[in-house]
Amino acid sequence: MHRDEATKRFHSGGDAFADLIDDTSPAQLPTPDTDVPMVSRSVRLPLETHERVRAAADARGIGVTTLMRQWIEAGLADLDDSATVSLADVRRALASLSRPTAA
Repeated sequence: MHRDEATKRFHSGGDAFADLIDDTSPAQLPTPDTDVPMVSRSVRLPLETHERVRAAADARGIGVTTLMRQWIEAGLADLDDSATVSLADVRRALASLSRPTAA
């Protein structure tokens, strides 16, 4: 349908435009990855910082926003003295304890 025809149907009132919309198939939206309500925020980063964050996220196989959220949550946990550490960091720490140190 041409834009002018759609505009005429919209301004004419009645159910003509609603019927046109109802004829379309429902949109396939992605399923959210969490049940927790999220808030979107915009953050301005220098290009170099953004590239480093993207590389770090790619190395972990996760998205940039997921990694940034993890870092923010870890920083907040540090502020309130609750510990948030990755399992990989715990394993590295334990492995280093089992190795003899050079005297």
